[in-house]
Amino acid sequence: MDFKGFILLLEKKLIMSGKLYLIPNTLGEYNIDQVIPAHVKNIVNTLDYFVVENERTARRYLSRMGISKPIDQLFFTVLDEHSRNEEVESMLAPLFKNFDVGIISEAGVPAVADPGSALVNLAHKHQIQVIPLVGPSSIILSLMASGLNGQNFAFRGYLKIKKEERLKQIRMLEKCSQVEKQTQIFIETPYRNEQLFDDLVSNCQPETLLCIAADITLSTEFISTKAIKEWKKKKPDIKKRPAIFLLQRY
Repeated sequence: MDFKGFILLLEKKLIMSGKLYLIPNTLGEYNIDQVIPAHVKNIVNTLDYFVVENERTARRYLSRMGISKPIDQLFFTVLDEHSRNEEVESMLAPLFKNFDVGIISEAGVPAVADPGSALVNLAHKHQIQVIPLVGPSSIILSLMASGLNGQNFAFRGYLKIKKEERLKQIRMLEKCSQVEKQTQIFIETPYRNEQLFDDLVSNCQPETLLCIAADITLSTEFISTKAIKEWKKKKPDIKKRPAIFLLQRY
């Protein structure tokens, strides 16, 4: 049977396929039991195939999780921003053979601001069951703790790198937050956090609210929401710390 014929039978439910599990990761190095439910660990212990963003850190994570299977007996495939479409397609192979597969992100939940979404999309196209598992999401946790609008919000990912374009984008997001009554959520590479902070306080209106959430779920967690005019009085220590920025102008 050729590949197209196999897919046709799969889509008609005449043959079985494996399930694609979306496995949450921690947001830093600490006690896994605090943020990863036992149910997730039980499922991970049933898997032999994993699609990961970085094999070395995924192996370390599974070791910290204390899985029962020897790590060297597991199969890892790397899916990152450099993966080609045909490579992602090939990652479905174990699923077509009725093996369950787990996707592990570098931090937090897979497929949200994460290349794993490409494989999830393909799984749906081939009617493969996708099962998201509970775990920490820095985006949702920061929104929960911000006090900003949690009923209408948008995650914008990374802002523009070039300063002129970034300042224009910041002003656009601030206006959008006011017109749409929508919380704007974005992130930055940790070593550029301070630069982004400076651009925000220099270009946003004094009454605009800014929440900064850094090191979420860690012992060094910092979450604070203030008006821009208040942030100008004291700069937060967010250098090289994973952080989420949330903006709301009323």
